[in-house]
This record gives sequence, C-alpha cells and structure tokens, in this order.
Amino acid sequence: MVQRLLQPGEIEALDHNAIPRLHLPRPASLFEARARRLRQLAAGEVPGIPVEEALRGYLGLMAVVADAQHALVARLGPTGVVLPDQAALRAAHDHNMPPLPVSGARPANWQAVFGALLDVLAEAENAPPQLAPALAALRATPSAELEGIADAVLGSYPDGADPLRAPFVAAALQVAWSMMAAQLDEAWAQPLMTGTLCPVCGSHPVASVVRIGGQSQGYRYLHCSVCESEWHMVRVKCSCCEANGKVSYQGLVAHDADPIAENKQAAKAGKPLDKANDPTKVARAETCDDCWTYRKIFNQEHDFHVEPLADDLASMLLDVLVTEAGYSRASGNPLLWLRENQ
Repeated sequence: MVQRLLQPGEIEALDHNAIPRLHLPRPASLFEARARRLRQLAAGEVPGIPVEEALRGYLGLMAVVADAQHALVARLGPTGVVLPDQAALRAAHDHNMPPLPVSGARPANWQAVFGALLDVLAEAENAPPQLAPALAALRATPSAELEGIADAVLGSYPDGADPLRAPFVAAALQVAWSMMAAQLDEAWAQPLMTGTLCPVCGSHPVASVVRIGGQSQGYRYLHCSVCESEWHMVRVKCSCCEANGKVSYQGLVAHDADPIAENKQAAKAGKPLDKANDPTKVARAETCDDCWTYRKIFNQEHDFHVEPLADDLASMLLDVLVTEAGYSRASGNPLLWLRENQ
C-alpha cells in the first residue's frame, strides 16, 4: 500500500486541534503492557498507588493471566476472532448502536478462546500454586454454566458471577472483544447518544485516564472494561450521570508526602518546580454529588505507564476510603468480582 504524501497547503489545512474521539485497542501490545504494570504494582514500585500486602499476590496472579492473554492473541492472529457479518455492522452503524454489542450474540468461538486461554495458563512459568486447582475447576465447568458466567460478566451482574471463575471468563471475553474491535475503523465507529457507555460494545468503563502525546494530549478518555476501547469525555463531567455541577476529586496522599515543602526546598536550591510526576495525582476518584457515584481517573501526565484496568485493580484502598465517604462505585473491574452481600 503506497501512502500519499501531503502537498504544501494540505498540511496547513489539517485540523491539528481535532480531538481523537475514539482509540481502538491494540491487543498485540495491550495485555503485555498490562502484565508488566501489574507486576510493577505488586512490587510496590508505583509511588502514587500504595498496594496492601494482602493484594499483591492477586496482582501477581492477574499478571500471569495478562501474560496468557498476550500469548493467546499472538497464537490466534489478527483475525482469529471473526467480526459479525457486514449487514449486522451496517445496521448498527445506521442506527447509532454499538457495532459489537455485548448484549448481542457472542462470537461463536468464544468458548474455544476460553479453553485456549486455560491451555496457555497451564504452560505458564512461575505461576502461583493456587493456579493449578483453579484451572482444574475451570476445565470442569459445564458449557451452559460458562455461558451464564459470561452473561453476568458482560451484563455487570455481580451476584450472577462466581468470584473464582468470573475473572478467567472475563479475560477470555476481553481477548475476543478486543480482537474484534481492533479490526474496525476508528473513523467509521460513531459515538452513542450517551457518552457513558462504550461506543464499540456498549459496556461500562472500568476507569478513565488522562492521556498524553499527539492530539490526545491532556484529554480524558474512558476505558472499556470488555473490548478495551477508549472514548473521549470532557473532564469535570460525571462519567455516570454526565452532570458537571458537583464533581470533585479525592486522592491518596502518603503520610510522608509534603509537596509544598518539597517545592519550597526546590525553590531554595534554585531548581525548577516539578509539576509532573506528582504521585498524589496519579490515581484519584472522581466523585459526583448529583448521583453519589465515583469512578477512578488515572493521569498519564504524572505517571507515563498508567494502565487503567491494572491501576484500578491495585488501588482498592482508594475504593475503601471513597465508599466510606458515602459514594457507590459506578461500575466494577472485570478481573475482580465480589458479591453484593459479602
């Protein structure tokens, strides 16, 4: 394919201020980066996200799962999960609906993807000891029961999902949907009537992230929990009810952190103030006093390696504190399932 070079005058005519509305996933690198971030978090190497000791083992297990997702994507190839037929895609586009709806028919081979994921996990090196019995239980799950767990995962029904099996089913569904989403055209996909749901699959976002680089510099994107797409939503707007009058941000500040004192010391030493890489601004909860919900927001301006799903999973301390303040979480993390009554 030959790329046409832009001529003088055409470059100036480009809208360099246009905001990219949608970023489709890149499965070939996405899960590898997630595994790396999960291990970094588990090791306590992210100053802005303190991780309790009890959670570190689970983050390590999910890193093994992300590694398996990465290996499975490579085995399946770019078109290993087939898109719906063109008529269905066209109908969704014409009616301003998600082209890959999680509420519709699942890919015919999704259970094969699930089985392949278990095979890759069985080959994992340095896997935690609890993985082997978990894989045995997962392999023994009847097909109909797997479909029920998938219904709960895709419909975000905590009470319908077995906390032990749902993360593995969710991981397989992420592989399937992200591989389908990657085959779409970003310019073709349309925003939905509501900005709170993924325009590609209709799922809830797991968190939001402020991106850096290119035309996305400084803009906030919501990250889909299933297909891994990201779509733009303006800041200081609730990602649950879309109100903007009573939004605020709650963060974690380490006991030994004193940014004001640090800046004073820098000023005395004649050093420039470092407005970037502020650990207190890496992970925050965006709370809304209109709907009394919250969703976390991660800032790549203060940590280049933020990964919304991994960082959300690791920052449970923030969940505890914000929940104690009276806010309800807007949507869950597909790799962690807790029953409502627990």
